[in-house]
Amino acid sequence: MKRVYTKTGDKGTTGIHGGARVPKDDIRIEANGCLDELNAVIGIVRSMLAAEDGWQELLHAVQRELMVVMSHVATPSGVVNPNPLSAAELTLRCEQEMDAMTVLLLTDNGYFLLPGGTPISAQLQFARTVARRAERRLWTLHRQDPVNEDILRFINRLSDLFFVMARMEMQRQDWPEEKWQEFAYKRKRQ
Repeated sequence: MKRVYTKTGDKGTTGIHGGARVPKDDIRIEANGCLDELNAVIGIVRSMLAAEDGWQELLHAVQRELMVVMSHVATPSGVVNPNPLSAAELTLRCEQEMDAMTVLLLTDNGYFLLPGGTPISAQLQFARTVARRAERRLWTLHRQDPVNEDILRFINRLSDLFFVMARMEMQRQDWPEEKWQEFAYKRKRQ
């Protein structure tokens, strides 16, 4: 096996697709770091789920697509990325999965909820927050060098998906959600 370390990053730079080297705190690297962290959190969720859990296949597909997304984020404009992007199709699937789960939820969500509950729900809430951070970093990158809009939509939907999954997990385990306060638009009507 080859060595894991190369020593090429010891001076604070790292390579990107196409051969260029950029500072390790470059927004492209920061965005990919967030996506990598998100993928790791999803891996934690999958490790906590039973092998036969219906969410395993969806989360596996999300993880695989995140790897493709990371390769595209690591590729600056003008450099061809050979990895086919399926983010648009997976975004649609995430929407369909959310719609199906939302129909099954017994309570309406008119409140800000405190993250936590079951270990799986808490990890899904953590994945939601990491996805939001990744989305913010991608938009910063997008202002400097356009990011495929299918990627931006996909990451946005992932945070929504993890929120709905966290709520669904609470219901699956018969664990009550902890409400913080009602949404402001609902309070104004009273």
